[in-house]
Amino acid sequence: MGVVFFTTFLDLLGVGIIIPIIAPLFLDGGHHLLPDHFSFSQRTMLMGLLISSFSFMQFFGSSFLGTLSDRFGRKKVLFASITGTAIGYIVLATGIELGLPALLFAGRMLNGFCAGNLAVIYSAIADISSPEQKSRNFGMVGAAFGMGFVIGPFMGGQLADSTLVSWFTYATPFWVAAGLSAFNLLLIALRFTETIGQKVNRSLNFTTGFRNIQTAFTHPQLRVVFLVSFLFIFGFTFFTQFIQVYLIESFEYTQSDIGKLFAYMGIWIALTQGGIIRPVSKRFTPFNTLRFSLVLLATAMLALLLPSQSWQLFLVLPFVSIFQGLTSPNITATVSNLAGSDIQGEILGINQSVSAFAQLLPPLIGGVLVGYDIRMPMYGSALFILLAWLVLQRLASTQKPQAKP
Repeated sequence: MGVVFFTTFLDLLGVGIIIPIIAPLFLDGGHHLLPDHFSFSQRTMLMGLLISSFSFMQFFGSSFLGTLSDRFGRKKVLFASITGTAIGYIVLATGIELGLPALLFAGRMLNGFCAGNLAVIYSAIADISSPEQKSRNFGMVGAAFGMGFVIGPFMGGQLADSTLVSWFTYATPFWVAAGLSAFNLLLIALRFTETIGQKVNRSLNFTTGFRNIQTAFTHPQLRVVFLVSFLFIFGFTFFTQFIQVYLIESFEYTQSDIGKLFAYMGIWIALTQGGIIRPVSKRFTPFNTLRFSLVLLATAMLALLLPSQSWQLFLVLPFVSIFQGLTSPNITATVSNLAGSDIQGEILGINQSVSAFAQLLPPLIGGVLVGYDIRMPMYGSALFILLAWLVLQRLASTQKPQAKP
């Protein structure tokens, strides 16, 4: 479990480490990654494409690597995917050092595909866990996610700050991440024991994710709640991927400032999921929690536009984090509640595909919109989360979810 925990943490570290770097990298004319004549909107559009490339490849990598692990074993596929992750970081760092955007795209796409090893990680946990242990062990994966989201942005922002250490550059965080990947490979080689009992020669299919999306939105009992899940994740991803532009243009944030802000958010999300959600769940069902958390999250997003000084953002962000921390696990619980006990694995797998698809689209749209109005991260996020709440009201009028997951 220690190796599995670190591998999961590293995946989320890779997602988080680029958050405070990518906007300054693309918008900083002094870095010369892009020609000087590129307009602000052209820069944000390319930034959105780079962000989206990770989720696009992860969407395909999840089902592909999961199938490979059934055929060849968890250890071999984990080792291969982490090797790819290390190479991806090296390619990214090299692209930044040389000022070659094509290498940034190549490295980020390779990292995204290899981040599909989350399916392998979940499979390995299922292999070694009894029914009584699964909840606890999957909870450890959730904790690794939380740590990666807090430490990744903070680490990326600090390691790219030349005012802290003169030789730090935008590439430094990726060299460090490559080193952590190499250490992870050593752990897998020496400490990870193969978990699969009997290998299965399943056919490889890149279209599984698309089939899952089709199933999600045609399933008669679940298509409404899947739409709620899609709209919520779409809205929140729009916020997390493009608020950096707003921070840079409105408050002159550096990559270090952005990293600290996201780490602050991550701590509040972790506190919510570790403490606040427990007493709330004793009083309200997951479904009823969503009926107030979604609309309050949309309101908090708009409230981020009120501060005129950067320190005031830190008064509003806890509300964003708390209502996000309440919403995310309760959507998963609501999906589970509405599914029969005999199809839990299938339905939650489909929900994962919906989540990946929802994270894929915002960077493609947001990269264009934020070029016209830097407030779009908050407007767009609030709009789609409010739509999720409105769709939830329809679910309330058609069926009543069970109280327990």
